Order: sequence, then structure tokens, then C-alpha cells
Amino acid sequence: MSVQNIKVLVGLGSNQGDSRSIVLEAMQRLGQFSSGEVACSRLWRTSPVDCPPDSGDFINAAAAFSPRSTLTPEVLLAELKKLEREFGRQRAIVRNAPRELDLDLLLYGDEVRDSDDFILPHPRAVDRRFVLAPAAEVLPDAIWPGTGQTIGQLLAALHSEEQVDPLDVTPAEGAPESENL
Repeated sequence: MSVQNIKVLVGLGSNQGDSRSIVLEAMQRLGQFSSGEVACSRLWRTSPVDCPPDSGDFINAAAAFSPRSTLTPEVLLAELKKLEREFGRQRAIVRNAPRELDLDLLLYGDEVRDSDDFILPHPRAVDRRFVLAPAAEVLPDAIWPGTGQTIGQLLAALHSEEQVDPLDVTPAEGAPESENL
């Protein structure tokens, strides 16, 4: 799939429940929003960033696709939030509390939004290795709006203490049976 045909980049994460299976199933479910193939990164085990003390490691990934023509960024974001709730996510009392599924709309082509409820591209993504490492697997040459740099360049220039390790699980292989974080 060529970069110019992919317009949407979604970050996926989980650190509660069977995180590997949750992220893999969520990747498959993203196909309902796509007008074609969904390009998925492998899974990554990442340290929690800006989370409450004693938060467990995350399983993170990224997926890129061309959205169905009826999906504006706002509609897609609402659909992603609905999908999170289907996986059991509830409104958190504590910011960045452990969660079954977190879906972040990172990019929607070169669209830019800045409202009280929605900022696009995702405002903190370029500072987070756990976002850029999987994103660079699926869209290394995509220009991040407002930076003039590709995702691969942003990742290479990032200085971060985050622990980010690729796992041997790819979406096509599926999650190992009953293996949790």
C-alpha cells in the first residue's frame, strides 16, 4: 500500500486484561472504517508514560488505512471511542489510568483540527517513542503535519528514556494463547 493512498494513522494501546489479544482484535476491527487494506505494525511492549504509579507496561501498535468516504475526522474519532467502549473502556477518574483499549487518531491525512474536544494531529505523539516506533513501521515516509519531517525522521531524532521493545507477534500471526502482559 503506498503512502499517498493511506490517510489515517491510529495508535493502539492496552495495559489491562489480555492486552495482546485486545490490540490484535482491535486491529482487525479497524477494517470496518477502511475503504481497503489496513497496514498494521507489529506489537510493542512499552513502559507507561505519564500514567499513575504502578501502572503496568502497555502493548502498543499502529494501523494505517484509507478511510471510508463517509468518515470525517470527527466521525472517525467518535467511532474509535465507541470501539474502545465495546472493549470495556470506561471513563477514567484518574488521567491515563490503566485501560483495556486506547485508540488515538494520530493523523488524518494532512488535516488539522484544534478545538476543546479534538486536536489533530495528535498533540503529544511526536514526543513519544511508543507512538512513533510502531507508526514508523507502517508510515515511515509520511510527513507529520506542521513539522516538515517524516515519521521516520521524527523517530530517529527523538531523545526519550521510554522502554520500547518490539515483540515477535504480528497481526497475521495472532496472539499466543493465554499469554497476558
